[in-house]
Amino acid sequence: MKTSMLAAVAGSLVALCAVPAAAQSISQPSLYGNLGYAFVDGGSDANFGAIAGRLGARVHPYFGVEAEAAFGVDGDRTTVGATTVKTKLKHSFAGYGVGFLPVAPNVDLLARVGYGTSKVGAKSGAISVSDSEESWNYGVGAQYAFDGVNGIRGDYTRHDFNNGGGKADVWAVSYVRKF
Repeated sequence: MKTSMLAAVAGSLVALCAVPAAAQSISQPSLYGNLGYAFVDGGSDANFGAIAGRLGARVHPYFGVEAEAAFGVDGDRTTVGATTVKTKLKHSFAGYGVGFLPVAPNVDLLARVGYGTSKVGAKSGAISVSDSEESWNYGVGAQYAFDGVNGIRGDYTRHDFNNGGGKADVWAVSYVRKF
């Protein structure tokens, strides 16, 4: 019994010594932000332009998380019968899990999956309405680093809105800055 207890204690000590060594092999998260333009194809002849920003943390060479906010800067006009309706993206917020695939020292392919909410407004004459819809979002992209901290990113994201709310396709180009 003493031998098995001694072996258990020795094994525990070895395991405890290995924890700091393993922690040293995990690097600090790499923080980044980006700012750019997004073109939103909302379907039903509704297209929007938006300024989009993201803050993210790359917690592993192949995985990270990011938060995204977009605000509409360019709306659309649609004619319904004899009435012109102006539509505009008010805002969109989402959180994502991001997978990275380094394919060259300065190039990463990426895929992301997340959940978000978008608010769109419509106005015709003196009547104005707006509504928010939640969506599951997924997409792919690539980024290129010019140097250790500056780069550019292009990506495509599909928003699948809940409760039959339709879909939106978003193409974005942005400047990337690592902190």
